[in-house]
Amino acid sequence: MPGAVATTRTPSARSRPGRPTDCASPMSLGASLRFRPASLLLGRALSSASGSLAAPAGPSSARRAAGRSPATAPTSAAAAWGASAASAASSRRSRTCPAAAAGMSSSSASAAAEAAADAASLVASATSAPSSTLDGDANGGPALATLEALKFDNTFTAELPGDHSESNVPRQVSGALYSWVAPTPTGTEPTTIAASADVARLVGLDPEEARRPEFALIFSGNAPLPQTRSYSQCYGGHQFGHWAGQLGDGRAICLGQAVNAQGERWELQLKGAGRTPYSRMADGRAVLRSSIREYIASEAMHAMGVPTTRALSLVATGDQVIRDMFYNGNAQLEPGAVVCRVSRSFVRFGTFQLPVTRGGDDMGLVSLLADYVIRHHYPHLVEGEASKYAAFLKEVAQRTGHLVAEWHRVGFVHGVLNTDNMSILGETIDYGPYGFLERFDPDFTPNTTDLPGRRYCFRDQPEIGQWNVLQLARALVVADLVTQEEASEALQAYAATLTEGYESGVAAKLGLKAYDREVAAGLLRLMYDDSADYTNTFRSLGSISATAGSDAGGVDEASGLPAVLAAVLGPLEEERYTAWRDWVALYRGRLQAQGLPDEERAAMQDAANPAIIPRNHVMVNIISEAEVGNYEPLHSYMAALLRPYSGEGLDPAWLEPAPKQCRMGVELLSCSS
Repeated sequence: MPGAVATTRTPSARSRPGRPTDCASPMSLGASLRFRPASLLLGRALSSASGSLAAPAGPSSARRAAGRSPATAPTSAAAAWGASAASAASSRRSRTCPAAAAGMSSSSASAAAEAAADAASLVASATSAPSSTLDGDANGGPALATLEALKFDNTFTAELPGDHSESNVPRQVSGALYSWVAPTPTGTEPTTIAASADVARLVGLDPEEARRPEFALIFSGNAPLPQTRSYSQCYGGHQFGHWAGQLGDGRAICLGQAVNAQGERWELQLKGAGRTPYSRMADGRAVLRSSIREYIASEAMHAMGVPTTRALSLVATGDQVIRDMFYNGNAQLEPGAVVCRVSRSFVRFGTFQLPVTRGGDDMGLVSLLADYVIRHHYPHLVEGEASKYAAFLKEVAQRTGHLVAEWHRVGFVHGVLNTDNMSILGETIDYGPYGFLERFDPDFTPNTTDLPGRRYCFRDQPEIGQWNVLQLARALVVADLVTQEEASEALQAYAATLTEGYESGVAAKLGLKAYDREVAAGLLRLMYDDSADYTNTFRSLGSISATAGSDAGGVDEASGLPAVLAAVLGPLEEERYTAWRDWVALYRGRLQAQGLPDEERAAMQDAANPAIIPRNHVMVNIISEAEVGNYEPLHSYMAALLRPYSGEGLDPAWLEPAPKQCRMGVELLSCSS
C-alpha cells in the first residue's frame, strides 16, 4: 500500500512483557485496511447473472490460505487507517490473542454520552430498582402512555406486501416482506431484570410501567399487546462472503411501530420469543448470557455516540433453553431471556437482496421497499426526482462509512458483519459474538466461526463495509433503480466519509487540531508491540503536558514516562521504554506547535476517549451472577457504561484488560453468544 511502512521484527520481540503467546499462530500482518476501486468492484459484481447474488466470497477470501498480500490499487480512502494499521504491524508476525482497545472519536460522542447519562437509564424489577431511576416525565417532557394506551401505527405491514400464509412453520416465503407471527409463550413466570427509562420515554411509554408484572409478560412474549399485531421480516444475505438465500427474523418478532408524542415511529422487536417461519432448524429462543450482552452493548454504544439499535428491556423468561455454545456436542440447559430491541427500522441490506435473487414477480418488491424506506426514513429525498434512488444509496453508503469509522473510534468488532446484519439506517444491529479491542491487535476477531479467515477482524471492517455496500448497490442496479455510475459514486462516498471520520476521530483522541499520521502510526505500532490496552492508553494521553515535567500525575522514575501512561503500560524492557520516550517527545512537540492550553486540550481528549468500554471478561462475571438471580452487578456496570467519558467512580476491575490467555466463551465467542 502506498505510504505503508515496511518493518521487520526480531523473534525475541514475541516474548516481550505483555505480549500473550498462549494462542499465537503465524500470520502476515503486513497488508493493511484498504478499499478496492469502486468501478472494479461493481464491474466484477455485475458480471454474474443478474438473477443471482452469489458473488465471490469477498475481499478477504483469497488471503485465507496464503496470508495477506498487498492490494493492487487502493483508493485514497484507505490512506488514513490503512497506513496506521500497516505501520502498527510487521510483514511477518505471530498472531496473538485478542485484546486491545478503543479507537477514534467524534465531536458528538460527549453530547450523546451526557444525554444518555441525564436520562435515568436503568429500570430494574420492582423489588430492586431505586425509585429515583423511574422518573417518567418528571423532566417536563410530553405525556407518556401506559402499556394499554401505547399507540401503534404499523406502516411496514400496512404499506408493504405480506405472507399469504399464517402458518408458523419454517418455510420459504416468496412475494412478501414479512409474515404474521405471534410470540410463543413459555408458560413460565418471567422477571424484568432491567429496562431503559431513556428508551421507554423515546417510544412514548411511561418508565413506571416496567414495574408492572404485565410488562414482564408482554416483553417476554407471554402476553400480547392487544392494540398491535406482531410479525417477522423476510430477508436474505451474504454470510461470510457467500450467498445464503432466505434468512429472515429467525428469533425476532416485531410487536409493531410505537408512536410517541412527537409522532415518531419506533419498532419494538422481541429477540428470543419463539419460532418464526424463518427459524429454519432453530427454536427461536435466546439465552440469558447473549441477552445480557446485547442489552449492555446496545445502550453502551449509544452512550458512546455510536449509531445503534437500542434496548428497551431485558426479561428473564424463567424457562430453560438448550444450547451447544461451541457446536462441539456439549449441549447444556441455560436460562432463557428476551431483549426488546428498538429502532426506527430493522430493514437490512439483505431485505433488498433477496427479491433480486429470486427475480420474476419478486423483483417488484425492491422498488416498493425502496419507496417505503425513502418515504419514512429518508423523507428529505424528493419523491419526484428521477435520482432519488441514487441519492438514497449514496446516503446509506455515507451512513455506513460513518458507522464503521465510529466502530474504529471505540475499538468495536462486530464479529458477524454479514449483509443481513447491515442496517439500512447505518446503525449497529445484531449483537452476537462482538468484542472490543483490549490488547491492541488489528487482526482481532471475537467470533470462533471467523477464526480461519478472520474476514471480520478489526482491521478489515472498513473493506467489508465497502463490500457490503457494494452488494446493496448491486441489488439496486439489477432492479434497474440506479445506474452503475451512480452505484460507483455511492461507493466512493462511503470511502470518503469513512476516511474523514477516521482522521477527525484520531485527531480528537490525540488532542490535535488535525490528523497527524506520523504520531498516530507511531502510537499504534508501539501499542501493538507491547500489547497495550487501547482504551486505557488513549485515555492516559490526556495526562501528558506539552511541557516536559508538567504531566498530570508526574513522571514515573523507573521508565521516565508520564506516570499515568507508565501505569497503563506496566513493566517493560528498557529498549521498549526508550521507544515510548521517543514517541512521547515527538508527541509533546506536536502539542507545543499547536499551542492549545493543556487543560483545554485534555478536556477535548477526555470527551473523545471513553474511560470504560464493555469488556467480555467483565460481562462473564456479571452473567454468572445474573444466572443465580443477583442483578446488582449488571445494574452497577450499566450505570458506569452510560457515562463512558466521565471516568469517575469506576471499579478498577472494569478497566483491566482480559487475562493474557485466550479463553473460549470469554475473548472468543460463538454465534450463539
